[in-house]
Amino acid sequence: MENLATLKRILSIPQDVAIISHRNPDGDAIGSSLGLSLFLQRDGHNVKVVVPSEYPDFLAWMPQADDIHIYDNEPEAATWAIEKATLIFCLDFNSLERVDKVGELVAASRAPVVMIDHHLFPESFAEYVLSDTTASSTCELIYDFIYLLGQGQLLDPQIGDCLFTGILTDTGSFKYSNSPKLFRTVANLLERGVDDLRIQNLVFNTMEEKQLRILGHCLYNRMEILPEFSTGIITLTKDDYATLDIKRGDTEGVVNFLLMMRGVKLAAFIHEQPTIVKLSLRSKGDIDVQEMARQHFRGGGHKNAAGGASFHNLSATVRRFKEILPQYQEQLQG
Repeated sequence: MENLATLKRILSIPQDVAIISHRNPDGDAIGSSLGLSLFLQRDGHNVKVVVPSEYPDFLAWMPQADDIHIYDNEPEAATWAIEKATLIFCLDFNSLERVDKVGELVAASRAPVVMIDHHLFPESFAEYVLSDTTASSTCELIYDFIYLLGQGQLLDPQIGDCLFTGILTDTGSFKYSNSPKLFRTVANLLERGVDDLRIQNLVFNTMEEKQLRILGHCLYNRMEILPEFSTGIITLTKDDYATLDIKRGDTEGVVNFLLMMRGVKLAAFIHEQPTIVKLSLRSKGDIDVQEMARQHFRGGGHKNAAGGASFHNLSATVRRFKEILPQYQEQLQG
């Protein structure tokens, strides 16, 4: 990280800090934001966390989650937190477009900006950057950042819970994005008091009956397998959302079930939203869904986990997805 000494000097004085993460925040976004917030509070700073939209219910247990300012719900409070900030952290995104109107507030601020992220193609909007596309998660980078500052002694079980949650969710329970360094990081978190079984139960084993019925509907009624391309697709319509009363977070992880099937190497969850069609893409091995999302669906992400969007209707988007599969047939059949 360049200019680390300068950032250390800034952090040696109490600051009003705004921590920002992306729209539709996931476990890594919320975990990194709350983990960094707790760390900075321990170091004497005043901290506010701001996200553009609501986070899933399965993350509501996390320490200080109730204190997060959600711009869609309370724009005045979120705006004030950013406008009065003397230091801004941008976590788990590398383009201000990912945070909509919140990005405009960041761009207008005169406060120094720190970006910590693990996605490809970072934009140049921050004075201080910790960007590593080989990292499993932004939470792993927050762990590194704490030690870069020489403040590892402040990493307590609460901070560890947040960071472990983001690592757990962004690696798909350690099914991908693994490295020896990551497991050393996790081992240290466990040694500092993180209860991994407790967190796994809180994150994965708190589904409601409705959510299981939604999953059943997706797998029984909305799943299509294309064996010639080793690909599985799940689609949801706006009518599905209305009929089944699907809320934010209810379909979290649905796309991953496709990869549990023998022979499926590429999975797509394509679902209608009020003004857009969204795609969640997952893959095994060397199949690069980040490139697929970026080239064809205005998206991005990671090699094995990416997302995108389409302004066509659902059927046209599914048709377009199927049309591009022959371009990847060699990888899919390899």
